[in-house]
Amino acid sequence: METRKLGNSDLYITSIGFGSWATGSPWLLDVGSEDDQQLIALIHRALEAGVNWIDCAPADGFGRAEKIVAQALEEWSGPRPYIFTKCGIIWNESGKVAYSLKADSIRRECEASLSRLKIETIDLYQIHWPVDDLAEVEEGWLELKKLKKEGKARWIGVCNLNVESLRRLQAIAPITSLQMPYSLIKREVEKEILPFCQKAELGVIVNSPMASGLLTGRMTRDRAAEFPTDDWRITHPEFCEPKLTENLQLAERLRSIGKNHGCSVGEVAVAWILLHPTVTGAIVGACSAEQVEDIFDASGLRLTSEEIAFIEDRKI
Repeated sequence: METRKLGNSDLYITSIGFGSWATGSPWLLDVGSEDDQQLIALIHRALEAGVNWIDCAPADGFGRAEKIVAQALEEWSGPRPYIFTKCGIIWNESGKVAYSLKADSIRRECEASLSRLKIETIDLYQIHWPVDDLAEVEEGWLELKKLKKEGKARWIGVCNLNVESLRRLQAIAPITSLQMPYSLIKREVEKEILPFCQKAELGVIVNSPMASGLLTGRMTRDRAAEFPTDDWRITHPEFCEPKLTENLQLAERLRSIGKNHGCSVGEVAVAWILLHPTVTGAIVGACSAEQVEDIFDASGLRLTSEEIAFIEDRKI
């Protein structure tokens, strides 16, 4: 699998990374300990496919995902992958979630992540979500700068920030990378954020390249209608009409391209993302070995200009 330099760092990451969020159900709260080995096997399969980085977050399972990653690496005999994690989402004993970028909170989070992951240094430590108070975002970023200086983080990055915030933080400490959602369905970042990142030479890590399942090839109108009541997608415009029909039609265009290459719908969706010159890597999660096989070869897929035009439903 090809590698690309991540922003101002010395990290050369594979164009696809493994996301721990998808190892089980959302937030990993209803996955029993009996399934840990299955989740570990998924991580191992991704590493066998050539992936050299794992992206996780304390909020994934309230720390459980980080522990599973640590166990997977203890049982892994191959090269050690880079470990990326995040800060800014905290929870209490009852599971109530809050957001904080206060310096003392971030330091506690960092120490807890290091302990769960059983490592001394986080390869890329990222602000997960901004808070409304930009001064607090700056306070948090200054703390990440200190953690980097202390050797607890090799490089520091951010997620889900706008251009104004990126400029403000750049004045405090260089930003290695920005992580954000980007897909054929969610393309708003192309207007301002990606051009800014390209000019500032920031690494760009994409999450949700398959639009939360819409571009996997497995989504259907019936499946969308059967989402449980606690599934956030049940009321999301992209999963409701008229958007749902448009998105399923897009998935069918990807399917027709995939047939030409002998690959899956999701693989084509991820390959399209990786075409953007500003994108360093895409996070792909998997809940089964089949999904690993379906998607993790996307970095080797080369789309023609005609195929790209057809995917984007435009003339060439």
